Amino acid sequence: MSATLVESAAQEPFNRRTLFWGIFASLLAAAGFFLLSTYAPDFRQPGNGGATPLSKSGVGYAGLAEWMRLTGETPAMARNEDDLGTDMLLIVTISPESDPAALDHILELRQDQDTLFVLPKWQTLPLEQHEGWNMKFGRLPDAVVNQWLGRIANAKIGVGQSTMQQLDIEGRLVAAPDELQWVADERPIIAAGNEQAVLTELDDKPFYVLTDPDLINNAALGDSAKAAAALDLIALLQPEKGPVMFDLTLHGAGRKYDLAKLLVEPPFLALTLTILAAAALAFLHGLGRFGPPRAELRAIAFGKRALVDTTAMLLRRAGRLEELGGRYAALIRVRAGALLGAPHGLQGEALDHWLDTRDKDEVDGFTARAQAVGEAKNLTQMHEAAEQLHDWTARRLGERR
Repeated sequence: MSATLVESAAQEPFNRRTLFWGIFASLLAAAGFFLLSTYAPDFRQPGNGGATPLSKSGVGYAGLAEWMRLTGETPAMARNEDDLGTDMLLIVTISPESDPAALDHILELRQDQDTLFVLPKWQTLPLEQHEGWNMKFGRLPDAVVNQWLGRIANAKIGVGQSTMQQLDIEGRLVAAPDELQWVADERPIIAAGNEQAVLTELDDKPFYVLTDPDLINNAALGDSAKAAAALDLIALLQPEKGPVMFDLTLHGAGRKYDLAKLLVEPPFLALTLTILAAAALAFLHGLGRFGPPRAELRAIAFGKRALVDTTAMLLRRAGRLEELGGRYAALIRVRAGALLGAPHGLQGEALDHWLDTRDKDEVDGFTARAQAVGEAKNLTQMHEAAEQLHDWTARRLGERR
């Protein structure tokens, strides 16, 4: 029994089940690494310290998203075009580094849906000592802010200290931000003075514009009154007190396409699954052995016949067989002359004539058969002519004996 176990271990050094699970785990890890490396940039990019819903800097809005989660329902995050079409209040936070084409796309998709656009205000630089932190060093030029506002509404920004020291947000009074941004509007939702609006609504679309982000960004939430007013402002715009969603596509999410995503997203996902299924079937098919193992053959076999066959094969591949007819005839001529006792010194045609005299009763003598071998055009003709020449030599030798 021990000898049987030793022999079995020598034949199978690895357990098949262990080997199978090892291969399966490797394939699963490779698939996970591929998916993570493909989609990780979409989830990592918006949190760069700018004016994004995932940024914890002073100009970011991560605090508002968390504040809404703690006081009610967790807001959703729009990462692709399908999310943008969802029927809920969408908060679009604009930063100077945003993609203008992405904003135009949002405006086109959300023509009939409630959307709040928050304009940018401050110029910032990232702090190298603290990842995700920004340093404010001044307001954005009015021309830059107006470029973004002009894509949404036919209006221009106004800047200056409000005539009102406090802003009324749904009955809650909060201090007006420094260097307040506003637009001219006769019917403001949140007023900053006479015909000055901080929050305004477009006439022909359900679009709202918050001109000053310092009412709801992370810096604003440091004031408890502004934190409470920020929720009141959002609740004022919510259709039927429904859920709220923040936009991330304006900051790069879901807008970078590569070949890797084509493999795992429709319409090419079906093709990818088909290829993987075919590969799995081929792998399973290859696990089984078809018949007994085949012994490895020698490159050159043993024996005289095998040596002759190998030599013929090499000559055939080299294209030199057609040149052997005349050489074979010359070899048989010399051999036949020596065995039949031809006079010494006879060569060439003289020797052929002497050999022809050995078979006066035959029509095709040695000379005719030797010429047929040398003039053969293919292997079949050469083989037949060589056999006739060999038969002639064998017959003459038999008659002499």
